[in-house]
Amino acid sequence: MIKIDSYEYYYNPEDGKYYIRKRKNSTHPLKKLKDKLDKSKDKKDRKDKTSKGNRFDDADTKVNKSRDKVNTGNKKNKSRDKVNTANETNKSYDKADAVNETNKPYAKADAMNETNKLYDKADAVNETNKVDITDHSLYKMSVKNNHKHPIKVSIVMPTYNKYHQTSLSLYGLSKQTFPHAEYEVILVDDASSDNTSNILKEVDVPFKFKYIQMKQNKGRSSVRNIGINHAEGDLLIFLDGEMLAPPAFIENHYKHHVHESNLVVTGAMHYEGVYTFIMPDYNEDQVAHLKELVGRDPEYRKLYENYEQTKQHSNVPCPLVTKEDIDTNRFQRLSFPNRYFLNSGLKHFGERLEGFTLPYISFLSGNVSVRKANLKKSGLFDETFVGYGAEDWELGYRLYKNGVQFVLDPSTVAYHQEHGISKRKVKEQWGNHYRFVKKHPNIDVLILSLEWKELPFMHLHQTLVEYNQLEERFPNEYNELKHAFCTMLFRIIEYLNSGQPVTKLYDLPEGSEERIKIHQQFETLRPRGFDYLASSFEQIYYL
Repeated sequence: MIKIDSYEYYYNPEDGKYYIRKRKNSTHPLKKLKDKLDKSKDKKDRKDKTSKGNRFDDADTKVNKSRDKVNTGNKKNKSRDKVNTANETNKSYDKADAVNETNKPYAKADAMNETNKLYDKADAVNETNKVDITDHSLYKMSVKNNHKHPIKVSIVMPTYNKYHQTSLSLYGLSKQTFPHAEYEVILVDDASSDNTSNILKEVDVPFKFKYIQMKQNKGRSSVRNIGINHAEGDLLIFLDGEMLAPPAFIENHYKHHVHESNLVVTGAMHYEGVYTFIMPDYNEDQVAHLKELVGRDPEYRKLYENYEQTKQHSNVPCPLVTKEDIDTNRFQRLSFPNRYFLNSGLKHFGERLEGFTLPYISFLSGNVSVRKANLKKSGLFDETFVGYGAEDWELGYRLYKNGVQFVLDPSTVAYHQEHGISKRKVKEQWGNHYRFVKKHPNIDVLILSLEWKELPFMHLHQTLVEYNQLEERFPNEYNELKHAFCTMLFRIIEYLNSGQPVTKLYDLPEGSEERIKIHQQFETLRPRGFDYLASSFEQIYYL
């Protein structure tokens, strides 16, 4: 008698694969077919013998009945055996196709393997089409490419009604040389009213992408803090939503922080601007500037001329720069440098701003990186700062007081896509600056008020150096002059914030004792070598 083994497929949930094993206590379909044919033959033989008048031996009859009884019992046992459920099901199929029935488990397994291959392929691309959604009372967060690979760098990007520019910014970030699985982009939409909410379904990015949609507008500081709280990386890069990052942008930020843990790295001092769209709300200066830049490229000039002919019929942005222009760097023909901070004195102090007394002004949240551990130590953005300006300087000041080293690196530069300038911007700036000086009424913060007089940062630095020297050399002298100087610096910002004229910042009656002392002390500043301090004092005292 030939022994026929039966096999079955089973699923292993630990690795998600199918395996083959020998089936226990079951009858192979081929053996079942053989037994049925034998049984049919026995019946035919008995019928033939009966028709010829032959009689069976009583003993043989009992054996046959016993065998039939055993077979009947086996059938009942099979119906109870859960392992043989599949075999019992197969009985409903055509008995003549028993061999084909045997092959069906193999076909089923092949189909499952093909299905698993599709799932494996989806896993390999981080389940691109899957979006995980978390609904919070203040916002809704959607996560695309939600893989489990450790994140090294988190880019926090706030945005508000900058749909067109932000789409290009995300494209630039998808072209980074830094490993895509090791960084994430957290776009915090501060309740935009334009098409920014379409970005999630439109973008095809290789990195983990978190889109946080605020349910109401909260301001720059608040939305950045929400981004920080959802950041997985040890290193944070703050980048405005309209910043276009070159391919090595993340890599150049990251390399500074590999061996040093106490740094702030900024590319904002090497600011580059670029016109990627023709915006209907450009002011006259921006329009004139753009006209000059499009002359560098015939195709850009043609696009601009076509816009000029039809602009009266359109109130939507007109695209100039395409994704292909970003790939080929052709967009740089519409870019321009803005070296305000460097040309105002910072370039004299080198990459690490050695000796500079106001390094915290390089903490500009449009393009700056810092370790999350440093933020935990110094605190996050102050959410009482709403609107434009000073919220980043205020955080930078706290980092500076905690001993963080500031680094300027031109290789970390990004391109700011130009847009219309809100008329509220100036008022918001002075309002936040006022909060800054009220929170930190120290001379190394108050000194920034001189920027209103359009004095360069080198002049501010030298004035602060001399003020500190005056404190050190003459701790018990010049008290009236030092008090008057600090008071006037504070009042400049106070008056600008309230909208009143910046005049008579320290108005004393003629002949008063304090006025006489201040004049006497002032007269000795230049002879003792305090030229910058004397110049700064003079420019605001006689307003």
